[in-house]
Amino acid sequence: MPVVRVEGLTKIYDLGEQKVLALDHIDLSLMPGEFVAVMGPSGSGKSTLMHLVGLLDRPTEGRYFFEGRDIVELSSDELADIRSRRLGFVFQSYNLLARTNAIENVELPMIYAGVPDAERRKRALEALDAVNLTHVAHHHPNQLSGGQQQRVAIARSLVNNPSLILADEPTGALDTKSSQDVMQLFRELNEQRGITIFLVTHEPDVAANAKRIVTFRDGHILSDVPVEKAVVS
Repeated sequence: MPVVRVEGLTKIYDLGEQKVLALDHIDLSLMPGEFVAVMGPSGSGKSTLMHLVGLLDRPTEGRYFFEGRDIVELSSDELADIRSRRLGFVFQSYNLLARTNAIENVELPMIYAGVPDAERRKRALEALDAVNLTHVAHHHPNQLSGGQQQRVAIARSLVNNPSLILADEPTGALDTKSSQDVMQLFRELNEQRGITIFLVTHEPDVAANAKRIVTFRDGHILSDVPVEKAVVS
């Protein structure tokens, strides 16, 4: 069963007198254990798709099934529960709390999920160990490099054992070496742990780490091919 299946997915933004068609009847499936990169120029629809898949927005038309459940039939509370327990998010800007140390930042999703204190700390340490950052567990974000901050964000995305990690331009604010380290970590999480990853990027070298590349333009899918057959520039 696909983790994600969308049929005729359409998103229109109503900007008063102007309506913007961001996604135009998209059909796409994402199977368990896949690592998919989504590419396309600014305004192509890739970030809109990320927001819809992440249940951060609702489509104008079409259907979206997450692990077989039709999201249209779910309440706001049920959608929030899926976001909390089944999805992990990694963003370009890290989104770490400045006055909170690394381990406390990693614990945040578990607080919302109602995980007891002792279990939270245990799982947060395990997640930091998975990204090789236990030695900075008590450091605050301003004491960490950009690459380390992003790895803390990845650890945070792991703690509720999600079925899908959504990464939106996760290397956009990083230097080349840090970008390579982060993408190696994503590959390891996918290959060794079988975590499904859905990554948006405009960088061909980042997309090349995936196993499948979906290219967007003007709200449509131009191509959807294994990475070895993709032509990216």
